[in-house]
Amino acid sequence: MGILTVAITFGLALLVVLNWHSVKQITGYGYLGGFVVSALGGGTVLIPIPMAAVQFALGGILAPWFGPAFLGPLCVGLLCSFGETLGALTIYAAGFSGATPLANSVPVGKTGWARKLYAKLTSLMERRGALVLFVLSAVMNPLFFPTALACGAVRMGAKKYFVIVFSGKFIKCSAIAYAGYFGLKAIFSALGVQV
Repeated sequence: MGILTVAITFGLALLVVLNWHSVKQITGYGYLGGFVVSALGGGTVLIPIPMAAVQFALGGILAPWFGPAFLGPLCVGLLCSFGETLGALTIYAAGFSGATPLANSVPVGKTGWARKLYAKLTSLMERRGALVLFVLSAVMNPLFFPTALACGAVRMGAKKYFVIVFSGKFIKCSAIAYAGYFGLKAIFSALGVQV
């Protein structure tokens, strides 16, 4: 799943390069567009939102709020990680309320992979929750969503959850934005396009 996510992200980034004239319209939405896409992507499990591709593109084209141009991706990373963290609070809330589909996926007398995974995640969250949550939020992977559910289920404090997830997402979003900043500039200069 992680490899598929990376492939889709690079595919979307290639579309950005090939359709540069249309991509310039993204700057019209700017930071607000990055925030909204990231918030929707951070809170959605079933519908894939191409937030990494948007963060990649915005990192390469948006000017910073202040200072030199190389701070632009840092600003993108900051705002997008805040959006993703706000979106991820909905998953945490679902786990906290006990309305998780993983917990009730199999009748009590039977075993299933979903129930076993959920039991392992909640056990892991009780023992090393902060570290696991930070690592899983700092990299692109599909395990973040069930981990966020488990954090809610074991009643990790909402403030603690928010700070840990924001810290991890900031690293991830900034890395994606800087990849866009350096990657798009290199691709455009190789193609002879002025940015």
